[in-house]
Amino acid sequence: MNKKFYDIVTDVGECLLFLKSVSHCAITNKVSSKLVNEQIWKVTTQSASTTALAGFFVGAVMTVQFTMQVKEFGALGYLGGLATSGTIREIGPLLIAFMLSGKIGAFTSAELGTMKVTEQIDAIRCLGADPIQEIVVPRFIGIIISSFFLLIIGLLMSVGGGLLMGQVFSGITPEQYIRHIPSIVTSFSIFNGLLKCFVFAAVLATICTYKGYTTTGGAKGVGQSVIKTAVGTMICIVLADWMTSYFSDTALSLYMEW
Repeated sequence: MNKKFYDIVTDVGECLLFLKSVSHCAITNKVSSKLVNEQIWKVTTQSASTTALAGFFVGAVMTVQFTMQVKEFGALGYLGGLATSGTIREIGPLLIAFMLSGKIGAFTSAELGTMKVTEQIDAIRCLGADPIQEIVVPRFIGIIISSFFLLIIGLLMSVGGGLLMGQVFSGITPEQYIRHIPSIVTSFSIFNGLLKCFVFAAVLATICTYKGYTTTGGAKGVGQSVIKTAVGTMICIVLADWMTSYFSDTALSLYMEW
């Protein structure tokens, strides 16, 4: 048990040191915009359809759930604002993170792991280039930027799903559904959603690139890296969700008191 705990702490420390190296390289060195744009396009196109479909049904489910609550108080007019606010603050960023974790995170880890065990990374280093700058940083930045595009797609589709279920299930018109969205979805809600999106994407990008870049043990090691990436990102995203929620609620309380 002590050895397992020690291994976990060591792995976390090495991951944080890896993040420090990637951040330093991204800030101090010139990164190819072409490589970054390629990664943004790849991540966005690979996940856009899945995110849009999931976002649509999340909006529909949120509308159904809130309908059961607000109908008792005769407040169906606030249904759209409540469902959209909940999606922006919590469900949307978390949904995007899980989508990217299961699809892009595993793919990136496997891609970098394969490059590592086949000595392609060593070949890049022998040519005088920095592997972190050439192959890690573009993927790291690409995942983070793409997550914001995917968040917008998912949120727009969730509003569409909510509108549809508002008509079919709740019996309200689209105009009634969107009427109170601007008043309930505040700037703080948007900031909270963007903060969560950035933190989740940074966690995912760090873990998947770190696990892939440090893969050892041939093809079996690549498979193990993918599994560790999937498990690690799920756990860390949930922890990050709790921490960002606590930070946001504390900041809001202090702001209201001030």
